[in-house]
Amino acid sequence: MTSPDPGYVHYFEPATRAGLPTLLLLHGTGGDEHDLLPLGRRLLPGAALLSPRGNVLERGAPRFFRRFAEGVFDTADVARRAGELAAFVRDCAARYAFDPDDVIAAGFSNGANIAGAIMLLQPRMLRGGVLFRAQMVLDEAGLGAPQSALDGTPVFLAGGKTDPIVPVAETERLAVALRARGADVTVRWDDSGHTLTAGDVHDAARWLAALPPRA
Repeated sequence: MTSPDPGYVHYFEPATRAGLPTLLLLHGTGGDEHDLLPLGRRLLPGAALLSPRGNVLERGAPRFFRRFAEGVFDTADVARRAGELAAFVRDCAARYAFDPDDVIAAGFSNGANIAGAIMLLQPRMLRGGVLFRAQMVLDEAGLGAPQSALDGTPVFLAGGKTDPIVPVAETERLAVALRARGADVTVRWDDSGHTLTAGDVHDAARWLAALPPRA
């Protein structure tokens, strides 16, 4: 079902299999709440899907946070929007009766970036993340000293070696920041650019299937 919300227009699809986490689907720039539904169904068949539409517009294209230019991010807005999205997920957990402690983000590009920001800023919010073509969008200096707050949180990063938008070094910088805070990070590289590949999806689905149930 597609629903309006004071924070986000969104789509929610109830689970058809018990014992699976809810997937929080986060689209890239210009996407909407329907874009990643086929991906979510392939990544974890039978899981509940929560897919919000970004509420920031860049020349009419929905995003999850502001940027000043390609690769130049409004870090204050990133932090604010990460908090808003985390609160939205908690509200939806009550509204749709899913476990707020068993949510895994699956995002592409801008959506993957906001998921990474949530993990760094609110490390108890997400159980894990599958982040396609993600990069660091926060100022490390503003995060304070690394801590182990992500204690074992599993993260799958999928990057493209020839991505013209997300340089390899920026994905690696995100991996370093997550690991410094205790995350268990798996990085997959593909000989591709800023697009999802069949290999990305296949390996991410295998990674998700291998995660143990929440204790």
